[in-house]
Amino acid sequence: MKDYQKSVALVNDGKGKASKKDKVRFENQAETIKVIDSDKLLEIAEAGLEKMAYQIGLEAMLQIFQQDVEELAGPKGKRNKDRKATRHGTESTKVVYGDRKISVHKPRVRTPGKNGHDIPLPSLPFFQNEDSLDRAVLTRLLCGISTRKYKRVAATGEEISTVSKSEVSRRFNIELSRLMTEFFDRRLSDDIYPIIMVDGMERGGMTIIVALGVKTDGRKVVLGLVEGATENNQAAKRLFEDLIDRGLRTDARRLFVIDGAKALLKAIRDTFGKMAEIQRCQVHKKRNVLSHLPQSEQGNIGLAMSKAYLEYDYDDAKRQLEAIANNLENRYPSAAASMREGLEETLTVNRLQIHGLLRSSLTSTNMIESANSVASGIVKKITKWRDGEMLLKHMAAAFLEAERGFRRVKGYRHIPTLIVSLQRNLGDDADVNTLTRVG
Repeated sequence: MKDYQKSVALVNDGKGKASKKDKVRFENQAETIKVIDSDKLLEIAEAGLEKMAYQIGLEAMLQIFQQDVEELAGPKGKRNKDRKATRHGTESTKVVYGDRKISVHKPRVRTPGKNGHDIPLPSLPFFQNEDSLDRAVLTRLLCGISTRKYKRVAATGEEISTVSKSEVSRRFNIELSRLMTEFFDRRLSDDIYPIIMVDGMERGGMTIIVALGVKTDGRKVVLGLVEGATENNQAAKRLFEDLIDRGLRTDARRLFVIDGAKALLKAIRDTFGKMAEIQRCQVHKKRNVLSHLPQSEQGNIGLAMSKAYLEYDYDDAKRQLEAIANNLENRYPSAAASMREGLEETLTVNRLQIHGLLRSSLTSTNMIESANSVASGIVKKITKWRDGEMLLKHMAAAFLEAERGFRRVKGYRHIPTLIVSLQRNLGDDADVNTLTRVG
């Protein structure tokens, strides 16, 4: 008997030997571990807490197996003519230990006679449950560990039987499919999502259109995504239709923040009509205008546009921007036309009288672009995309992983004010109290 086996023993909890349900019986068996030799346990602890936990857990499992055998075949060394099972040595099997598998020798039990067959140990399936292994594979591969290197990051030991590269890949694909189903089946009826940002990103020669929602309490959620050849109107409509099918309310006014793409703008108008307010990204607008100007003019015009966008009053900001466009009319007509195109939509937050940190958060698409960047970083090692399904599967998992690092939007305490402003612009205050309740 090994030293650590002398240190621990299972204690019967007094609830009886067997239960109708294996799960209850297993929990009763493993409920208590009694330390017999604390000095010996301290010697084991010198190897570290993880090693001690591993050794004690392994011994506890083997003792549970022995209790299974006793319940099936009776006490060892006592004759029983009526017994329905006999001991039959041991055999090697594998059980799951966190992010890997380990090989152990478990006792065998068979029915009596020449034609006897093996009787499975009731507690063995609990130790072979692979959920923790699947989660570990998914998390590590999403964090950038390759299938080749997975074996290196799994702890090693004499009994360790790490999963192979092909098995890691198989488990990863299974978990990706599960996450994809979870992502696209998520219900959206739990909140009105007063703010939705929409943006497109290129990946594998295809375009992914992403919708990021902000709840009334300021928490951010990736609502959905759709693939397409380009950032076109039909693809965007498919995205919005999917959101509505999953419970997104169409009777609530909300603010959409976009980069200025006309396809997205048309899709929002066609789908949500007067229930949608559009805020175009001021950073993109400024970038577009400056692209029509020579280097010598970009500094002054950029500074003037930034100053205008800092104005709180809608009319003052609009007046300054129109003055810049008039100044550029004769010298740089393309820059002036770019300035005037959609100018009012870059000032929607001014018109709604949103101020403070929330206004800063909503004047650009930085929030969703940051999420896109995190998701892109997770799948950056993939260079060949077979088809749209593979793309959606990996990107859905990547965005779910990115969500784990999301924080509340800056200025979230002003979201109720935004909701009231949206309702007031519609001229309907009927549900303001309900819609502004931060949950």
